Amino acid sequence: MDIEGRSVLAADPDWWRGAVIYQIYPRSYQDSNGDGIGDLAGIAQRLPHIASLGADAVWISPFFTSPMKDFGYDVSDYCDIDPMFGTLADFDAVVARAHDLGLRVMIDLVLSHTSDQHPWFVESRKDRSNPKADWFVWAEPKPDGTPPNNWLSIFGGSAWAWDNRREQYYLHNFLTSQPDLNFHCDAVQDALLDVARFWLKRGVDGFRLDTINFYFADKYLRDNPSLPKELRNNSIAPSVNPYNHQLHLFSKNQPENLEFLRKFRAVLNPYAAAAVGEVGDAQRGLEIMAESTSGGDKVQMCYPFEMLQPTRLTAGLLAGTFARMTAVAPDAWPCWAYSNHDVIRHISRWGLNEAAAKTYATLLVCLRGSICLYQGEELGLPEVELARDELQDPYGIEFWPEFKGRDGCRTPMVWVTDNSSGGFSSGLPWLPVKAPHLTLSVAAQDGVAGSMLSHYRAALAFRRAHEVLRSGEMHDIRAIGDVATFRRSGEEDLFCAFNLGSNTIEVALPTGNWTAIGTELGSQTAEGGRVTLAPWGVCLAKRD
Repeated sequence: MDIEGRSVLAADPDWWRGAVIYQIYPRSYQDSNGDGIGDLAGIAQRLPHIASLGADAVWISPFFTSPMKDFGYDVSDYCDIDPMFGTLADFDAVVARAHDLGLRVMIDLVLSHTSDQHPWFVESRKDRSNPKADWFVWAEPKPDGTPPNNWLSIFGGSAWAWDNRREQYYLHNFLTSQPDLNFHCDAVQDALLDVARFWLKRGVDGFRLDTINFYFADKYLRDNPSLPKELRNNSIAPSVNPYNHQLHLFSKNQPENLEFLRKFRAVLNPYAAAAVGEVGDAQRGLEIMAESTSGGDKVQMCYPFEMLQPTRLTAGLLAGTFARMTAVAPDAWPCWAYSNHDVIRHISRWGLNEAAAKTYATLLVCLRGSICLYQGEELGLPEVELARDELQDPYGIEFWPEFKGRDGCRTPMVWVTDNSSGGFSSGLPWLPVKAPHLTLSVAAQDGVAGSMLSHYRAALAFRRAHEVLRSGEMHDIRAIGDVATFRRSGEEDLFCAFNLGSNTIEVALPTGNWTAIGTELGSQTAEGGRVTLAPWGVCLAKRD
């Protein structure tokens, strides 16, 4: 695509609506220099694979300068590249190559906290009177010296760490080395908006906003209430984590957040850029999505956790999720995902066989909203089992063995089968490549009829061929035993039925004349207004 094509690519302010976004975890995608760690040059090399899938955009997880205590989600310089990933010139090359291939580029902005090595925090902790003294959330201890309230860290223990220099506590919702920024300080907001402008000027098309609902903490630092035990299973943290014992009413989800999102959107608009916010909340995720995407003046999309939960997505859960969304967020635009860099890969998490995995892939491309695919999902990669001494993730190290952390979904992408590192690196990979993954490599599946890779390519092509799946209405959502059915309406009227169980079930189609479509995805033909769905069967039909 030439310069004229790239200008067309940048011209559509609604490009994000219904888009397929492919997530790249840069440490694990492709290593170009043999040090065992993926890098930007490697991403540029492998972008044609993503284009061949039919994706619309890539989301690249953090590559900024960082001490890597949380593998890039602890930023020490928002406007530069960590040397392990390359240089700003390498990043510019990624953007140029992506645009040449018709792919937009979204990058992961971690705005709620920095690294404790960021110059802002280094200055802030010097004393209580320096120019950045209030750039982070500092608080006095209680009279007995204990933390100012009961807030807990997602990574375990108190969310407060003592600092000897200031003789105060600072807030950290994650690692102690990830201090939370004070969004009640206008200078902090201005600095972060300048970060967004920096990357927009370099050609990025949008942002994935990490933990979008963590930006503001309650200015009065009130205690969080306890969460009833019966509600603790539905959480963003593993069950062994005491974080689940609280309703995080005051440590996040504050109303001031919305005004900052309006400011952020105003920065995006001149560039026709888009943002998807990660909503890290298990109790009010859909409601927060509604608040954050309403009115057309905040972020365009939110990334809720409803399909990232440990419980397999059943027909009943699907219908219930969309019913809730209709009730609390009818105009919200979700960005659905089954897997990402923080959860067990859904193939293993839900115990799916190949037929089930293909059905869930087809279901995903038929849902209203945008969708995210996590690298390797298109290969049907399962979670990798790692030994204790192979772990890198501090989260897993803290809660081992009951929770093994996030390394099992972060192992390197497998490109070829006849290589011990799957073609990822000529050196020793930072996380091991295991034998079960090698047999599922891109090379092993490319061009093979019936392979998972071929199915994903067909599914994304099907979504692209039917605009109603990208932007149309979704209604009449029903659960009939294990079967989920719904309609997508707009320029076309489509009926979609998915058997998400292991029993054969007969389902009636809506009144009217319907023609089967999607046979390349295994869609079953209806006769006499009814279809018999085999286990994991799919029926896709178009009204004549």
